[in-house]
Amino acid sequence: MTTNNTVGVAEHTLFVCKTCASVWQDGKRVGESGGQKLLNELQQLAQDWELRDKFPIQEVECMSACNRSCVIAFTGKGKLTYMFGDLTLDNSASAVLECASKYYEQAEGLLPWSERPEPLKKGILARIPTLPVNN
Repeated sequence: MTTNNTVGVAEHTLFVCKTCASVWQDGKRVGESGGQKLLNELQQLAQDWELRDKFPIQEVECMSACNRSCVIAFTGKGKLTYMFGDLTLDNSASAVLECASKYYEQAEGLLPWSERPEPLKKGILARIPTLPVNN
């Protein structure tokens, strides 16, 4: 049985690939991946982020953009979904949260190139349209 109860379901989500920039040896991951480091930094910064309760960070095992790591995505109910790659660990986490705040403020989720923080200007992998709303 399915219900349409959305209590507890986030309207926005920041997905972070925790497998990105992994080092593999003999078919096993060695050490902490770049994606896990980015996730940890995002989670640490998000403790003081005004949207921490409205825009949860969700780890993802793989987002299938391995040659463009590290990868994150913004999604929101009724909004465009954006996927970004080529994120480095130096200043990306603060830029990701800044961009997520801009995304949150936009009714349709539109993130014009000129308004994105520098680390998210060149690394766009996809802008996915919203699902149609059935009335």
